[in-house]
Amino acid sequence: MIADLLPAPVASAWRRDDTEPVALYPEEAAAVARAVPRRQREFATVRLCARLALRRLGLPQAPLAPGVRGAPRWPHGVAGSMTHCAGYRAAALARTTDVLSLGIDAEPAEPLPEGVLDGVSLPGERGHLDELAARLPGVPWDRLLFSAKESVFKTWYPLTGRELGFDEASLVFEPAPDPRGHTGTFTARLLVPGPVTGGVRRDRFTGRWLVREGLVLTAIVLTR
Repeated sequence: MIADLLPAPVASAWRRDDTEPVALYPEEAAAVARAVPRRQREFATVRLCARLALRRLGLPQAPLAPGVRGAPRWPHGVAGSMTHCAGYRAAALARTTDVLSLGIDAEPAEPLPEGVLDGVSLPGERGHLDELAARLPGVPWDRLLFSAKESVFKTWYPLTGRELGFDEASLVFEPAPDPRGHTGTFTARLLVPGPVTGGVRRDRFTGRWLVREGLVLTAIVLTR
C-alpha cells in the first residue's frame, strides 16, 4: 500500500506480519539484543523490507543499524525511511541523485488516546480537523495528523540533524475521491527556518495520505 503514495524514483516494500525469517547483520542484531521478542521481530522485518527496496534500486544489501534517535544509517547515496505499527511494516528508499529526503509513517486507523491530540497539534489544526471530520467522519483525522507530522520529522531530520517539535509545523489536509478508501494530500508549513538545499530554503513539505484496510499511511518525498 505504501507504494500508492510514492513517485517512481522511490522503491518500497511492505509486510503485514513477521513470519518471514530474516538474517540480521551482527551490528543490527547487537542493536536489539536486549529488546523484547516482539521488538526484535518487527526490527528484523522492517529491515527485510529495506533490503528488498535496495534490491529494487539495483543496490547491494548492507547493514542498517540504527543511529541517532534510532534512525537507520543508510548506505552512501541512499535516502530512506522505515515505519512499523501493529500489522504493518514498510520501507521506502531512493537514490540521492533523485531524492533529497523522504519520510513515511504507518499508524492504526484509530483515534489517538485521550489527551494526546492537544500535545501534538496547534489550535488552528484542531479547528481544521473538526471541519474535516464534519465532511468525512470515517477518517481518524487526529491519528492522520500525528502520522503526517511523523513523516514531516523523518523528512526534516536528515537535512538538519536537529529535532522538530510538533508545534513547529502547521498542517493542512486536502481529501481526494478514491473508491478504495480515503486518500488525499497534505501541506506542512514549517514555523521555523526550513533546511536549505541547492540554494533554496524549503519552508513547506507536501505529502500524500491514505486510510485503508485499518491503517493510516503518510509519505513525503523531496525530489531534486
